[in-house]
Amino acid sequence: MPDIMAIGEMLVDFTAVTDKDGDIYYKQNPGGAPANVAVMAAKLGVSSGFIGKLGKDMFGKYLKETLENEGVETKGVILDKDFSTTLAFVRKGEDGERDFVFYRKNSADLNLNFSEVNLKLIDNCKLLHFGALTLTAEPSKSAVINTVEYAKQQGKIISYDPNWRERLWESKEAAVKAMRSVLRYADVVKVSELELQIITDCANLLPAIAKLLNSGVKVVCITQGAKGCIIATRKGIERLPTFKVETVDTLGAGDSFFGAFLSKLVLSGKTMDEIDMNDLREFAMYANACGSLSSTKVGAIPAMPTHEEIMELMAKGPEY
Repeated sequence: MPDIMAIGEMLVDFTAVTDKDGDIYYKQNPGGAPANVAVMAAKLGVSSGFIGKLGKDMFGKYLKETLENEGVETKGVILDKDFSTTLAFVRKGEDGERDFVFYRKNSADLNLNFSEVNLKLIDNCKLLHFGALTLTAEPSKSAVINTVEYAKQQGKIISYDPNWRERLWESKEAAVKAMRSVLRYADVVKVSELELQIITDCANLLPAIAKLLNSGVKVVCITQGAKGCIIATRKGIERLPTFKVETVDTLGAGDSFFGAFLSKLVLSGKTMDEIDMNDLREFAMYANACGSLSSTKVGAIPAMPTHEEIMELMAKGPEY
């Protein structure tokens, strides 16, 4: 049975690519933050599985086959003929930021019921990972929260990624309320600086981190792109540098970072109380290298590096 389980959305990312004539076309790539984390773990030698619902259509079948080809357990994956698979179109805007358009109305991922969740997969895992995007509607919201609550009762490590996507929520107020409501379950949280500010309502970094730690979170990972990351616990806080690469596409780089970080955590065999700052420093530098390499190719899952590639980059040393 898998050591790392992820629950939530998996979708098809259509990523904008400009050809030599200047024409734009959209390349199909598998994606979805929780699924990305599961795939990254599998690529790094940690057994993983995914729980979620896909449409029984060409896209859903493509995504399920992707998981299987990457070695991710799919006993928790449901293909439902009554719903469509979520699609996302991604293009870099003039300001350099990614712009997303989602086709997700009444989609399969939002129609996962708790009764459809294979809890045996939770019973046998060490860590359960989830994100906030399946909290945008019922029944998926209850399915995910009930599954996370069940895993928490079983003593599993819980990791959480708020993954802020404003267009998928009916309002910012609803998003903030939902994203905050599940913090009480989380042992490890990964956020961008913007997400940290949104969920804590703190503009300053240190008070925002303190607020998360005081809510019960044990480890906070703050991804900062080219600046690296910040790792914070009640035992300390440290900024760690990233690695110099030629960036092509940052889509999924944060998921690759987190998949690598969680893989190292699980492989350590330590409980959350046993992990110290030296451990977290090791996990984070490995994750920084993984995330950096993921940004050198187009797409999320197709860009994920191997352990050997990560170690090769780490041997060159970080960019300070």
